Amino acid sequence: MGRRIAVVTGAGSGIGRSVALALAAAGYDLALAGRRLAPLEEVAGLARAAGVTAEALVTDVAEADSVARLFARVGERFGRLDLLFNNAGVFTPAAAIDTVALDDWQRSVDVNLTGAFLCTQAAFRMMKAQDPRGGRIINNGSIAAQAPRPHSAPYAATKHAITGLTKATALDGRPYDIACGQIDVGNAETEMTAGIAKGARQADGSIRPEPVMDARHVADAVVYMAGLPLSANVPFLTVMATAMPYLGRG
Repeated sequence: MGRRIAVVTGAGSGIGRSVALALAAAGYDLALAGRRLAPLEEVAGLARAAGVTAEALVTDVAEADSVARLFARVGERFGRLDLLFNNAGVFTPAAAIDTVALDDWQRSVDVNLTGAFLCTQAAFRMMKAQDPRGGRIINNGSIAAQAPRPHSAPYAATKHAITGLTKATALDGRPYDIACGQIDVGNAETEMTAGIAKGARQADGSIRPEPVMDARHVADAVVYMAGLPLSANVPFLTVMATAMPYLGRG
């Protein structure tokens, strides 16, 4: 098998960083996308130390032109694409639905949903046209794609929508050997979730600390999903801290 090429969005920190380094260890050459160059360059350097090619590409997934430049560069540099991990996302301030600011709603939709769509569309086009054709798209959904937290309408709505995008992409990809799956993550320890271990709002309104897990467990699961032949797919996979209040939440 030739070199496998992966695009990871939101690759400079958190789950994206962990997944990028795990893919590098598995032998993937990488296009690392994110808004901040310095952390992307750090991850690229660590990936190169593992013996793969890695390029840091400043990208705003919410901007169509920026996404187009990202995938054009992937085509120029690598000549094909085998894997897209749609990971870039934002949390907006917690707010009851009647007090959510429209700007926060729009930002969530632009990054979490439209960003994933734009990257999926660009990757799909590459995978459909290349020879040999096909590839895999993995979306970072979140536990919020299954059960929202209180005061999280923008994030929960976009992550529920990612589930629809995953299903539609998997269906449209069948004739072209393009597989699409989703990983729903609960309480991975990252910069974005730093406050959860100290206290998170529960469905009854109380604030309680919640257990977290190492993000490397998410990375291991993504590498497993990515490593399957295109004749097999994991449509949905959930990885969560064992004792987090999810099963039985309410």
